[in-house]
This record gives sequence, C-alpha cells and structure tokens, in this order.
Amino acid sequence: MSGDMDSALWGLVGLAVLVLLHIGVQGLALKQAAGNAWSVGPRDHPVTLAPVHGRLRRALDNLLESAPVFLALALVAHLAGRVGTVVEVGIAMFLGGRLAYLPAYAAGIPWLRTVFWYVAGIGLLLMLSGVLL
Repeated sequence: MSGDMDSALWGLVGLAVLVLLHIGVQGLALKQAAGNAWSVGPRDHPVTLAPVHGRLRRALDNLLESAPVFLALALVAHLAGRVGTVVEVGIAMFLGGRLAYLPAYAAGIPWLRTVFWYVAGIGLLLMLSGVLL
C-alpha cells in the first residue's frame, strides 16, 4: 500500500468502485431496454422490462443494504489501528463476494449467487471479529 492508505481505506475505495459498477450496469441495461427517449425524459410512464433488469436493481439494493456495515467496520478498523490479517481477509471476501454476486444474480443463478452472498457476509463477520478481538 502507498502513503497513509491502509487496507481498510483501500477497501472503502473498492466499495465505491463496486457501487459505481452496480449503478452503471443497472443504468446501462435499463437505458438499453427502455430507449434513450424514455431514459432522458420525465419517466412518467413505466416500461416493460425483462427479468434481468429487476435482478440488477435488487442486486444494487442488496449491496446498498450491506454497504453501511462495511463502511462502519472499515472506518473503525482504520481509526482504531485494528487493520490486521483478519480484517484484510474480511475486506477481500466482502468485496470479492459482492463483485461475483452481480453477474451471478444478473444471470439468474440462484445457488451460486447465494454462495457469493455468504462469502461477502462472512467477510463482514471477519471484519467485525478483527475489530472487536
């Protein structure tokens, strides 16, 4: 790592990139399906979308539900000087699991997306244990 950036702060950068990726993929898919006129207009009328669009939206919503927990744990780990191997592995598991979750959910692969969700959840638990213990 460079300068004053420890793994927890790099993890926060990774979270920001991940959120932007989710928003971008979901937005581009919506724009492609609904058309440019609808996407730049007032969106007063709903459009009929394929199931993948709902999955992309739910994947983003799911990420945004767990992001505050990751953010809090990464900040506490950094500020308290508790960034060690356990926290670093937790950060990697969370970000890796959430990254893999997006295409698995978009493709509609139920068990695989659940595995990735658990990987990310275990990552949060590791971060929590690294902060507390």
